[in-house]
Amino acid sequence: MAIPEFIIDLRAHIGHQPLWVPGCTGVVVREGTSEPEILVVRRADNGTWTPVTGIVDPGEEPAAACVREIAEEAGVVATPTRLLSVEVVGPVTYANGDVATYLDTAFRLEWVSGDPYPADGENTEAHFVPVSELPPMNARFERVIARALSDVVVAWFCQ
Repeated sequence: MAIPEFIIDLRAHIGHQPLWVPGCTGVVVREGTSEPEILVVRRADNGTWTPVTGIVDPGEEPAAACVREIAEEAGVVATPTRLLSVEVVGPVTYANGDVATYLDTAFRLEWVSGDPYPADGENTEAHFVPVSELPPMNARFERVIARALSDVVVAWFCQ
């Protein structure tokens, strides 16, 4: 996984100590012929299927980070349309001993253009998949995708 330069710089000072990191999740929806399709990627680090996720750069708006991450990771242009949720993910301990907890902001985005492909090496596959054929994912991603497909317009906040 590509580690942003600002995280590398912080780690030079704090080592493996816990780090609070702003993250984003983008659920890209494309209207299919019979049902909506969702953009999914297979992560190179652990082989799991997810929507596109990423780290928000310092000073970057979370929705803009989602748009950037989707373009960088899957070669797809998408427009954010709705805030889905804000929640804490982690702590996560990585193989090198780094510990991070993420404040994840999830958005629904509408597909604008582009055929997905693993654009930057963070993923081994990228596809639009009909909703009825989504691959297995963890509960958080299943919940975020369900919210993106629902008519609920109010964001969900974990309490």
